[in-house]
Amino acid sequence: MAVVSSDLVRARRTAEAVCEHVGLPLVLDPRLRESHFGQWQGLTGAEVSRTWPGEYAAWRRWEGIPVGGEDPVAVGARAAAAVQMHLPSAGDLLLVTHGGTARALVGTLLELDPATWWRLAPLGNTCWTTLVEFERGWRLERHNAGLGPLLGEPSGARLREG
Repeated sequence: MAVVSSDLVRARRTAEAVCEHVGLPLVLDPRLRESHFGQWQGLTGAEVSRTWPGEYAAWRRWEGIPVGGEDPVAVGARAAAAVQMHLPSAGDLLLVTHGGTARALVGTLLELDPATWWRLAPLGNTCWTTLVEFERGWRLERHNAGLGPLLGEPSGARLREG
């Protein structure tokens, strides 16, 4: 088993706590970083909607990407490449990543049409998804498991790495 995390602060700190608890070393992989939001990076949704109302509305409908931002399909591909690299030697992987990256990775591994990824609920803080690989491909065993959705997520989340 291996613990592989985004190298961004919030994910890395979570992964460090997990590794301390289970006694495994931590592997950092920048391919597990959150989507980059381009000119929207570090802004709240309200701030983005004031400056780029049309683009923000299209993004919320999954019909566009942030101005100068990263395409979700590219995010899924880079995260899937991390899985392909780390999985053979580890047997099992515990990935610590970010909500948008998790959704893109799940959609990619399950070979879902990117236009349908919005149907996957955002992954709540401290929640997890379990995927199992079979000969025929990946299967979703659990999604958004944990207490986060029951406790509610904080409002005003920022569009940022971290």
